[in-house]
Amino acid sequence: MNNDLNIQQYIEHYAHLVEQELPEAFPSEWYIPDPLKQSMLYSLMAGGKRLRPILLISAAEALGGNAEAALKMSCAVEMIHTYSLIHDDLPAMDNDDYRRGKLTNHKVFGEALAILAGDGLLTHAFHSIAQVAREFRLDAEQALSIVEELSAFSGARGMVGGQAADIQGEQGLTQLSELEYIHVRKTSDLIVFSLRAGGRIAGANERQLAALETFGHHIGLAFQIQDDILDLIGDEHKLGKPVKSDEKQHKVTYPYFIGIDESRRKMLELTEAGKEAIRTEIPDPRRLLQIADYLLLRDH
Repeated sequence: MNNDLNIQQYIEHYAHLVEQELPEAFPSEWYIPDPLKQSMLYSLMAGGKRLRPILLISAAEALGGNAEAALKMSCAVEMIHTYSLIHDDLPAMDNDDYRRGKLTNHKVFGEALAILAGDGLLTHAFHSIAQVAREFRLDAEQALSIVEELSAFSGARGMVGGQAADIQGEQGLTQLSELEYIHVRKTSDLIVFSLRAGGRIAGANERQLAALETFGHHIGLAFQIQDDILDLIGDEHKLGKPVKSDEKQHKVTYPYFIGIDESRRKMLELTEAGKEAIRTEIPDPRRLLQIADYLLLRDH
């Protein structure tokens, strides 16, 4: 479990392993038109925190699961996350020019290929889950549950629904609960999936899965509130994208509703509540607790 590493080293270690594994998820014998493959890999290999894969791996480790199976499974969630970023950056959505310090996909490959690259990553995520389930002989019911939950948490009732609500919200949100719905669907849901998938790989029971879900819900919302704050006062070079983009697009954020200081207090409250949920139900929650604290203090 790499117990000798501090949390920064732990995150860097697994981010490196995930980045080594991602290109291997595409079978070498497949013919994929080169422009499409290059577009997919451009965004997939553009760096980033690799938070969701690391949470999946950490959840599996916390319950004594197979770390190699978790590593390979984590590629699927990173594909989903990357596809969502490619599509979010499109002119019809957020119309962003930079992501992770690089030109956005459509700025390099054009809108059509960017859309197709997102489609390719979305669909390949499910292929990857099936391959991992076969390779590591996962229980069939667990494998089906992972596929079912990825569809739900990333689809119309989850991340995609959150993006739709975000677009509608550009016409003017009037309640904090509306913004929280968007943040939970757009950010927390995929984090929750990652944790539950790691738990399922390790054979988690229903109480443990529920604890991981509560943890993910809370730290995911805290993570997005921090993004709202960083968009206002963060370092553009560290963030890898322009600051105050929400303000320029007239998006309502947590600081808009309750101010920066109260937003920070809310982040702390959510993080502590999330940590409390896993302290007793998860056999070895140490790394998950450390990740929660690490995210609370991040500056990018």
